Amino acid sequence: MAPSHSTPSSRGIATPKFHRPSVGGKTVSSGKGVARALDGRGFGGRGLGKTTHRRHNKILKDNIMCITKADIRRMARRGGIKRISGAIYEDVRQVLKNYLEIMLRDCVAICEHSKRKTVTVTDVIFALRRRGRPIYGFDQDTFNATKKPSRP
Repeated sequence: MAPSHSTPSSRGIATPKFHRPSVGGKTVSSGKGVARALDGRGFGGRGLGKTTHRRHNKILKDNIMCITKADIRRMARRGGIKRISGAIYEDVRQVLKNYLEIMLRDCVAICEHSKRKTVTVTDVIFALRRRGRPIYGFDQDTFNATKKPSRP
């Protein structure tokens, strides 16, 4: 008795060595993700972060542009500035970037000296103190645990 389903080879039709899946008569790439996406089942079972091959590499942008005009205006208001020129924003971003590069270089040097891979709060405090801009209230020398914070 013949099998209930017929294949192209059982009907005498020559088939290619490798069968490619097709959707609507069009051949689909053999990538697993593409076939599943066109299947209507999506990428759910593949886990987070498991995507198909990307056609384009991600373009890295200068992250200092994430400091928006509103952020700069907020910092200026805290510093007591009332009116801001339009040409200031790029200059503030450049100064902030240079300051952070120097601070992070110092923090990493302190961290490497103590043979650690994680930058801690004390590393930042030491770097600030080294630059002559000490910050109070975070280290053991200036922190008073018995004093309660004042309420305005």
